[in-house]
Amino acid sequence: MKIVVVSIGRLKQGPERELAERYRERFEDIGRKLGFRGLEIHEIPESRARDAATRIAEEAAAISALIPEKCVLVALDERGKSIDSASFAQQLGRWRDEAVANTIFTIGGADGLSPDLQRRAKLRIAFGSATWPHQMVRVMLLEQIYRAATILSGHPYHRA
Repeated sequence: MKIVVVSIGRLKQGPERELAERYRERFEDIGRKLGFRGLEIHEIPESRARDAATRIAEEAAAISALIPEKCVLVALDERGKSIDSASFAQQLGRWRDEAVANTIFTIGGADGLSPDLQRRAKLRIAFGSATWPHQMVRVMLLEQIYRAATILSGHPYHRA
């Protein structure tokens, strides 16, 4: 199973990009041994439309263009379900074992994801009830993906 993160907004050079890349590389090292085919990150520029509805629609179209027909779509949404790291790892492991070709994680822009993308998502997850900047959400998601791989492999990184 390939994991793909599709995110509105770019991470500029700096600590957030470095940390995101560190977790992506760590996942690559351990993930291949677990049957994962890699972790891709696609950055989509934020829409510059004047109104929120148009911004959401433009960003949704750009995200949708990167979503293959047969995949599992996961939406990062502040109103989504909070799940613990072990449950997240179990879910990724289940999809991998079910031979899901691609799991796509989507991170919306400042106005959020379109209702259509939210409806299409098999899972909507939140990192607590707080609102986080998309840069931080990406870093937290990549850390959780890496953590999931360590849980699935029995690595001692996760101590719960």
